[in-house]
Amino acid sequence: MTPAMTTPPRALILDLGNVLVFHDNAMLFRKLGARAGLSSAEAERRLIGTSWTAANRGLLGAEGIRRDVCGALGMDLPADEFNALWSCHFTIHEAVLPRVEGLVGRVKLVLLSNTNVLHAAWLRPRLPILERFDSLVLSCEVGHVKPEPAIYKEALARAGCEPGEAAFFDDIREFVQASSALGIRGHLFTTAATFDEQLKALGL
Repeated sequence: MTPAMTTPPRALILDLGNVLVFHDNAMLFRKLGARAGLSSAEAERRLIGTSWTAANRGLLGAEGIRRDVCGALGMDLPADEFNALWSCHFTIHEAVLPRVEGLVGRVKLVLLSNTNVLHAAWLRPRLPILERFDSLVLSCEVGHVKPEPAIYKEALARAGCEPGEAAFFDDIREFVQASSALGIRGHLFTTAATFDEQLKALGL
């Protein structure tokens, strides 16, 4: 084990969805489907891998997302109605926010999220803790998505540290494994209480 692995990390890289906020994708597809007169399964089938991926890569702006999603679902909604529906599935993970707040000033804090411009715009004012982060690495702004190595390297560059000096938390095992493959201390995020124990184990 390298010395970096035995000392507290200099940077903490955190996922957004199901870490700082919960996102119920089943609810999103159900509500989109209901508005379009489709089943939730059909709404998901029409969106995943097409508009969804393009939006996360930043290939679609706000109007592009509305146009593509509505087109895929066979409906046309005004921007205000669509934007509210598109972000209806988020709830703030209140229990974890004080824990993150307690890390401010102790380590570099970097957000690393696969997201799109509309979700980012909806969440920023509802998550003031994001203003305390040293950097926000959003897939729609950098053009890469997890688990691609480039997006983790971007997060490390923003944090100004080597892989072994950073710890990464994500609720998706594949994304954690991709970070570990680069030498980052990857951790699967499950609950706020478990997060506490993981931070203690890291010396934080």
